[in-house]
Amino acid sequence: MKILLTNDDGINAQGLIVLRDKIKEIAEVMVVAPETEQSAVGHAITLSDPLRVRKIEKDGEFIGYGVNGTPADCVKIAVRAILDTCPDMVISGINLGANIATNVIYSGTVSAATEGTILGIPSIAVSLATFVNPDFTAAASFTKKLALKVYEKGLPEGTLLNVNVPNLPEDGIKGVVFTRQGSSRFQEEFDKRTDLRGHIYYWQGGEMIFNEEDNDADSDAIRRDMISITPIHYDLTDYKFLEKIRGWEIM
Repeated sequence: MKILLTNDDGINAQGLIVLRDKIKEIAEVMVVAPETEQSAVGHAITLSDPLRVRKIEKDGEFIGYGVNGTPADCVKIAVRAILDTCPDMVISGINLGANIATNVIYSGTVSAATEGTILGIPSIAVSLATFVNPDFTAAASFTKKLALKVYEKGLPEGTLLNVNVPNLPEDGIKGVVFTRQGSSRFQEEFDKRTDLRGHIYYWQGGEMIFNEEDNDADSDAIRRDMISITPIHYDLTDYKFLEKIRGWEIM
């Protein structure tokens, strides 16, 4: 089995390093990831600038290829230009911070896995639900098990798995649940400041506002210290409303 690893936190991110070491136990691994952090870039791709690819080494060991582009760029260029053969699977992560509910739209981690799916490769996005004192051990171990299962069972065309793992040791995780994407949303806040030249600028921040009725959603699973696995599809069509809107008389 050959697995392409990528992320949106950058090729030197600890989550990717821990995942690489674990996945090497079951597969031939190639890492192609952004040179720098590309969090929340969504599914952006680079068209107006050249993509530069650089071999990355750490302590004399070849780690993979760093790309001055987005996570989606990394998957595209890996499959179409860098790798000699198409990988059997794409795994994106382990991301620092959960990718649940509407965050999925913004996520570079999920978008990298989505790009793998678009290219016809079974793909998984994995995130750790914390920004503080992360321990990627349990998430990496679970991803290894899930990768073996996906390799055995396959995934439907156009569907990827979005996985979120609590920041707990393995014996603290209360189970695995298959969920839908939640409806929680991010409540933005903008901190207005002035630079030394008198120009106004803003820092964007905020917090996730959870929908308490999302009992079967990804966000609820994390609240209950459970691993969430959500099958998602890049087809954004609202098929129910499509049938209604076809009855509109506009012209």
